[in-house]
Amino acid sequence: MTKRDYYEVLGVSKSASADEIKKSYRKIALQFHPDRNPGDKEAEEKFKEAAEAYDVLSNPEKKAQYDRFGHAGMSGAGGQGGFGGGMRMEDIFQNFGDVFGDDVFGSFFGGGGRQGGRRQGTRGANLRVKLKMDYSEIANGANKKIKVKKYVSCDTCSGSGAKDKNAVQTCGTCGGNGQVRRVTNTFLGQMQTVTTCPNCNGEGTQITSKCGNCKGEGRVYGDETLSLDIPAGVQEGMQLSMGGKGNAGERGGPPGDLLILIEEEKHPSLKRHDLDIVYQLHVSFPEAVLGTQVEVPTIDGKAKIKIPAGTQSGKIFRLKGKGFPAFQSYEKGDELVEVNIWSPQNLSNEEKEMLEKLKDSPNFVPGPNASSMKEDKSFFDKIKDAFGG
Repeated sequence: MTKRDYYEVLGVSKSASADEIKKSYRKIALQFHPDRNPGDKEAEEKFKEAAEAYDVLSNPEKKAQYDRFGHAGMSGAGGQGGFGGGMRMEDIFQNFGDVFGDDVFGSFFGGGGRQGGRRQGTRGANLRVKLKMDYSEIANGANKKIKVKKYVSCDTCSGSGAKDKNAVQTCGTCGGNGQVRRVTNTFLGQMQTVTTCPNCNGEGTQITSKCGNCKGEGRVYGDETLSLDIPAGVQEGMQLSMGGKGNAGERGGPPGDLLILIEEEKHPSLKRHDLDIVYQLHVSFPEAVLGTQVEVPTIDGKAKIKIPAGTQSGKIFRLKGKGFPAFQSYEKGDELVEVNIWSPQNLSNEEKEMLEKLKDSPNFVPGPNASSMKEDKSFFDKIKDAFGG
């Protein structure tokens, strides 16, 4: 199923302010909240869809990424990315509680959305890495193994932060519920509010004796080697996401995400232009006049092309399908080879005499086509002229 445009989901324009985006999301989330629409799968999907759109458009970096690459820029590496269709309700409440205030879903709808309000630990922070890829890896996709320094779950206490299982007790303030309910009398009658327990921070439990290795955090700073499956067709500046591969959370909290920023390594002889590859081919004057066959570099190796006799400098040859694939698409670019005739700078007396004899020959005098050539055209203007672009 094709994803809808995030701006369309929230009903805002691309120029909408952060406050407008937040206000629109709040309205949609309240409208389609599962507690207001029990058993309505369509409402639940719209609720998740709005949360996904808000997560991207409320974050300046993600928003810029989306504006540039669309949904392709939000896709994940290794089959895990963004929220896709699998965003959990816990993720929504944890990530977007600031939009509604503390535990608004619990107090407004009766707590059904948070399963009693109890939460496990604190979510780990996202981790960002830069990943360099050469042209061949970008064109074909690649599995990259990287070693990252980050917070990892403590092996001694298995992430709980406690010395042992007997060092964890139920919070006496909330009775293990993670929430504190208060009833106040107003002129409209009694009003009940639900807030996160200030004693256990919503976890429902307290540690009486901390783990000696992690000092009660449930995590330690260490190294982890990650295997990243990068799909073909990524571009410089594109950011991919691997869910749950960021920093470990505190005291068993969910991990953050790993954000992968793509960087392209420069090729020694090829240059990228969108999906196309550009190569500047230099041939000698005799080769251009008499014609020749040459070998040119490509992304994955080499290819032979024929240079017809009388080829002019600036002529562009196209190697179809030798460019980059589009990200998550069947479209593929070409390799464009521009011919440049090389003029020697150091000639022997004999060579000079030969050229002097040829200089005034009728076949060596530029014809009317030469005088009409526009020398100020850029390379890409020539491409448009040559291929009707």
